[in-house]
Amino acid sequence: MAEFKYYWEDFAVGQVRDLGTISPTREEIIAFASQFDPQPFHLDDEAAKASVFGALSASGWHTCSMAMRLMVTNFLCQTSSLGSPGLENIKWLKPVYPGDTLRLQSTMLETKPMSKRPDVGMTRNLWEMFNQNGDKVLHMEGWGMFRRRTPAA
Repeated sequence: MAEFKYYWEDFAVGQVRDLGTISPTREEIIAFASQFDPQPFHLDDEAAKASVFGALSASGWHTCSMAMRLMVTNFLCQTSSLGSPGLENIKWLKPVYPGDTLRLQSTMLETKPMSKRPDVGMTRNLWEMFNQNGDKVLHMEGWGMFRRRTPAA
């Protein structure tokens, strides 16, 4: 079995992790939207100006994807992660514009052993993403599954 820096036993309620920053470009916003969320305000400057966003903005799904990238690169790749059964309470609170600098923070809300798998523990985390002005642009909660260092008896 591979050795990881973090296993389920290493997580405690209340732990906060700063998971770095990312800045979407205009080209990245359009490329993502073209493939996955081709609404006019994510693709075209004039359509975006006429929208509630006032300017070209990233898809909320793009914002979630950028958060996932930061989570994997700056944390999950060091852990015994086994994936996730899902996310809850996704809220896109402010638009994300080209050139914004987004910072991801994760707070551990809950940990519990998985009832049917003694070698796996579950965690519930709050993911919060903030722009360069400190405005929260994304709120979501999600469960993660992690291999345990020592399986329950």
